[in-house]
Amino acid sequence: MTHTDVSHFAQSWGLVYLFVLFAGVVAYAMWPSNRKKFDRAARMPLDDE
Repeated sequence: MTHTDVSHFAQSWGLVYLFVLFAGVVAYAMWPSNRKKFDRAARMPLDDE
């Protein structure tokens, strides 16, 4: 296995891996059950407690 082979593998499958990871993070952030948690975290700096 040469450096060129490893580089080609990393470029092609690395892109797929990062895309799947990005899609997972976006799905987690947009999941309806997480809305209250993110709204509370967004208001946290404004709370006087």
